[in-house]
Amino acid sequence: MDEDKNFVDHRDSCSRINKTSVYALPVGGGDLWPVLAFQKSGLLYVCLPLVEQSLKPRPPLINISGISQAFAVLSGLLVFINSSQKNEAEINAKVGQLPNLLMQACPLGTPLDTNLNGLLDSTQIASTNHTQKQPVWRVSTYKGKPQVNVCITEKVKSMQYDKRDIADMWQVYGTVTCKCDLEGAASNVTISVNLPANGSPLQDILVHPCVTSLDSAILTASSVDGMDDSAFSGPYKFPFTPPSDVFDLCYYTSQVPVPPILGFYQMKEEESQLKLTINLKLHESVKNAFEYCETRIPFFNRGPITHLEYKVSYGQLDLSREKSLLVWVIGQKFPKSLEISLSGTVTFGSINKEHSVDPICTGNTAYIKLYFRIPDYTLTGCYTDQHSVQVFSSGKPKINTCTSLITIIIAFEHLALLNVNLLNTPLC
Repeated sequence: MDEDKNFVDHRDSCSRINKTSVYALPVGGGDLWPVLAFQKSGLLYVCLPLVEQSLKPRPPLINISGISQAFAVLSGLLVFINSSQKNEAEINAKVGQLPNLLMQACPLGTPLDTNLNGLLDSTQIASTNHTQKQPVWRVSTYKGKPQVNVCITEKVKSMQYDKRDIADMWQVYGTVTCKCDLEGAASNVTISVNLPANGSPLQDILVHPCVTSLDSAILTASSVDGMDDSAFSGPYKFPFTPPSDVFDLCYYTSQVPVPPILGFYQMKEEESQLKLTINLKLHESVKNAFEYCETRIPFFNRGPITHLEYKVSYGQLDLSREKSLLVWVIGQKFPKSLEISLSGTVTFGSINKEHSVDPICTGNTAYIKLYFRIPDYTLTGCYTDQHSVQVFSSGKPKINTCTSLITIIIAFEHLALLNVNLLNTPLC
């Protein structure tokens, strides 16, 4: 039995909750702390981060920069070891490659690139060309037209209840993704992320280990603290020595004043039928140009949809092959009024094992999900351009930038607690 994939009572039950993977190891005369460790597929991944401050009393983990760097290194190791169908011989071969890869990833113990698979590919390509002198931890040198690609992707998670006693929730989660193809052994790059005058300040900023320095105001902006007029609003400058592959330069959150779309969902049950009403309104400040926009209306603990009568003010309504999901395809634009509606009656057949079952969404407890993507737009107003990228290397690189907004909005008929997995978007 594979205990990593099955429930183990002493490890997984609610009676024992391990909030972190940070431990103290008893040694002669005291404890060795902090030690990061976790187990996966019979292997134990352990890292001892550098702590340059006093440990008495023990400082909060968030104040120790080496903790996040150690997590990044162990995560990279975990992905590398488990990146393919593995047997004992293959695992032993990968373990044998680790000393050289870690020398590149963490020169002198400082993490620069935790994508070990990318480093392995670069090492194999560069093994045939050693004409240029370069640091031992950077074995590959790019040959070709220099260019820097920067993409800002924002994802909005919003839960709307339309109830006086339950507050609606929404928050922006952003990622700045980079790919730097530059000649030279160790080029330096600085990217500035900017906000307009009325933009929403960035908070909870986490940066890649390759970032060499940061303004203290960037690190202290937290969503836990209340927003005030003195909040740092940029520009947010990130100087770094770029890894050889695509990487996430930083992550951030932001609290915008309103969600991009307001949703209302009402469901009434009459005998074997359900009467539905859905209203959606696009906020006037949001760019009305979508790559896609659709609303998914799932039905749980019911049989297949046998009859459907509906009226939509905009777009079209489709029935899934399983006949347990309605998809309202809105398209690339909202109408000039910025408001659309759907109403209808749904009839169900007898339930069987093939149809969706959910222990929470019973009776009139239900929800809808709204998915859309807006290219060349961010909800915070966050942007970067050619003038925001400085490259200190030979040659003048081409600068490519892009932005996009991806959203999942959930509107509830009754309160239900759900986990939402947001979509990813590729680097432009």
